[in-house]
Amino acid sequence: MTDRILIIDFGSQVTQLIARRVRESGVYCEIHPFNRVDEDSLNAYGPKAIILSGGPASVTEAKAPSAPQVVFESGLPVFGICYGQQTMCSQLGGSVEPHVHREFGRAMVDVVDDCAVFDGLWSANSQHQVWMSHGDRVTALPDGFRPVAVSEGAPYAVIADDARRYYGVQFHPEVFHTPNGAQLLRNFTHDVVGCAGDWTMASFRKEAIQKIKDQVGGGRVICGLSGGVDSSVAAVLLNAAIGDQLTCIFVDHGLLRKNEAEEVVAMFRDRFNIPLVHRDAKDLFLGELEGKTDPEVKRKIIGGLFIDVFEEEAKKVGGADFLAQGTLYPDVIESVSFDGGPSVTIKSHHNVGGLPERMRMQLVEPLRDLFKDEVRALGRELDMPELAVGRHPFPGPGLAIRIPGQPITKEKLDILRQADAVYLDEIRNSGLYDEIWQAFAVLLPVRTVGVMGDSRSYDYACALRAVTSTDGMTADSYPFEHEFLARVSTRIINEVKGINRVTYDITSKPPGTIEWE
Repeated sequence: MTDRILIIDFGSQVTQLIARRVRESGVYCEIHPFNRVDEDSLNAYGPKAIILSGGPASVTEAKAPSAPQVVFESGLPVFGICYGQQTMCSQLGGSVEPHVHREFGRAMVDVVDDCAVFDGLWSANSQHQVWMSHGDRVTALPDGFRPVAVSEGAPYAVIADDARRYYGVQFHPEVFHTPNGAQLLRNFTHDVVGCAGDWTMASFRKEAIQKIKDQVGGGRVICGLSGGVDSSVAAVLLNAAIGDQLTCIFVDHGLLRKNEAEEVVAMFRDRFNIPLVHRDAKDLFLGELEGKTDPEVKRKIIGGLFIDVFEEEAKKVGGADFLAQGTLYPDVIESVSFDGGPSVTIKSHHNVGGLPERMRMQLVEPLRDLFKDEVRALGRELDMPELAVGRHPFPGPGLAIRIPGQPITKEKLDILRQADAVYLDEIRNSGLYDEIWQAFAVLLPVRTVGVMGDSRSYDYACALRAVTSTDGMTADSYPFEHEFLARVSTRIINEVKGINRVTYDITSKPPGTIEWE
C-alpha cells in the first residue's frame, strides 16, 4: 500500500495547504478533524506519521482542543505546526503562555543547532525567512526536546526530539511566504519518516479504477455532466473502469459559454465513445427565469429545474443503481469541519447539489480524495484534451449570474457569450490562459451613451474579470498590461453589437467575491 500521512486539523485556515505540500512531494495524505481520530480510526487509516495543524484557539483556554492521546502512544513520528507544536508541548509536559510580543507575517528564525528536518537545507548559525501567525508561545520544553531555532517572539521556534522523531515549528511551513517550507516538510516525510514518495496520478488512476469496479460491480451508473473539469474527469475515469455500464446525462440549460455544449457532446461521443444523453432544455430554463432579477431566486430556479430535468432523463434511461458526482476533497473537508460550527452564507453554492432521495441511488464519488489541480493531472493521465482539463472554473448557474441585477433574456445571453469569447480568445492568443485561475465577462445592468461612427449609441457596459488564485478561497486581480485591455476593449466594441463600453474589475477576494452575483 502507498505510504500515508495523517494530518490532524485544529481549524487552521491553511490546513489544506499542508496536504497540498505533502502530496506535491509524492506522499498521499488526508486531513481528519482532531475530534474524529481515535485508536480504531488511526489503525484503519494506517499512517506512517502524523502532522498536527495550526488553529485559531489558545492552548491556555480551558476547552482548548488537543491531540488525541493515541497520537503520542502510537510510536509514530509527529510534526507539530504552530498550534500543533503548542498542544504537543503542553500535552507532553511543557508550558505554553500568552505573550505580549506576538508575531504575524514575515519573520526571521535563527538556526542554533542541526536537526534531521534541516538536513541539506538549513545549517547552524544561519538565518531564514518564515511566516508566523501566533500570540501564544512555548515557554518550557517537555523532556527529550531541544531548541534548534529561535525567533524574536518565539524562543522555541523549532524544536526536536530526535529519539521519538517528534518535531515542532512555531511558523507555517506550508504557506508560500516560508520559502523553504515545502522542503522542510519533505525532509520530515521522506528523510525522517522514510516515505517512498511514489504516490502519482498513474498510481491513483489504477487504484481508483479498482475501487470503482469493487463498488459498482455489475450495477449501472448515471453521471450528471456539466462540461466542467470535475464532472468530465469523473466521467472519463468511470468509463475506463466500467465502460458501457455508465450513461452520462448532459442538461444544456442555455447558460453555457460559446460553443461549450457542442464541445462537450463531441468530446464524449466522438473521442471517448461514452453513452451520452444530451437534453436541450434552453427554452424551459429561459421561460422559468423570465423577469427574475434576484440572484438567489435565479440559483434556486436553475438548481431545481436541473434536478427535475435530470430525474426525467434518468427515468428514460431505465434507472440506475449509482449516481456519480464530481465531489472534490475540499468539499469533503468542509463537510466534516472540526467543530461543526456555523458559517456565514455569502451566497448559495454555484454548483448543483445532490439529487432527491426518491431517486434511491448510491453515490459514486471517484474524485473525493483529490484537490482541483490533482483532478487536472488525472485528466491528463486519462489522455483528455487540454481544452477540457485546463478549462477555467465555471459556475453551475452559468451565465445567469454574470448578468447581474437584470432579467435573463436570449439577447443578453448572446451579447455576453460573444464578449466572453472575444476576451478569452485574446487571453489565449497572448499565452496568458494558464496563468489565470478564472477569467470572464459580465454584462452590467446599465446602458451608457457612446459615439460610434457619426451616430449616438446607447448600449450595455461590460466588465472584464480575471483573477489569480490557488483554490478560489482568496484571489487577486490579474495585472494585465494596459495595451492588452485596450486591445480587448476595441475588439469587443467592434465585434459585439450591444456593448459600447468596457471596464476591468481590479477587486481582490476578499473583500469582493470572484463572481459578481
